[in-house]
Amino acid sequence: MTEPMTEPTNEPMKRHARRRIYLMRHGNVTYFDAKGVPFHPDTVPLNEQGRAQATAAGKVFAQQAVRFDRVIVSGLPRTVQTAQHVLAETGQQIDLEVWPELEELKGGKLSQIRDDELKNAFISAFEGLVAEDKQFLGGESIGQLMDRIHPCIERLRADPEWDTVLLVLHGGVNRAILSYALTGLRLFMGGLAQTAGCINVLDVGTERIDWVVRIVNYSPLSQLQDRSRDTTMESLWNQYKKARGL
Repeated sequence: MTEPMTEPTNEPMKRHARRRIYLMRHGNVTYFDAKGVPFHPDTVPLNEQGRAQATAAGKVFAQQAVRFDRVIVSGLPRTVQTAQHVLAETGQQIDLEVWPELEELKGGKLSQIRDDELKNAFISAFEGLVAEDKQFLGGESIGQLMDRIHPCIERLRADPEWDTVLLVLHGGVNRAILSYALTGLRLFMGGLAQTAGCINVLDVGTERIDWVVRIVNYSPLSQLQDRSRDTTMESLWNQYKKARGL
């Protein structure tokens, strides 16, 4: 029988040479209906698989007795719900902090993208070392994403009043953070996979380039990532093209 989770205490926060960031991608959602017609991406909730992924992540944190000082979400329902499922497993009652600057890349109108440009619009923003002027689905560019993500990370690091933080964000946003942590530069590495509900583990020190990336894209429900070899955007492209009859 497992021990019941205890309520957070007022014990002094442990101090380490580096602080810990647990960076999650939200759980799975349904972006398109069976005919490939899109739902509004800012309103989609977690689906059944997404709820299971978030709960599984929460169980991992609970089993390791991880305690968060802060929990930050983008505010979109899929990040809020993922964080809530995680905290339900850890037993912590923490008010979620909403940082809207950390919302996902904003796409343009799919209907305005020509058929012959559609596959490239879906996939190319997450391939290789991505140019800053590359647009996501005809909308926001990679450079514009980094313009809002990098200052948020520096603001978080400048606050000394935390040791362990959980960020529940998005695939593109997480790539921007991981790319910055790995290189210390303004680069975007599109090939850093972020499975729905995954956990990344990063440590940060006091110096600007003092990052240690410990775990990337750990998926509790698919630890060997053996269920598919498609990327997220390839899967979404295959769903949407039904609506175009492609």
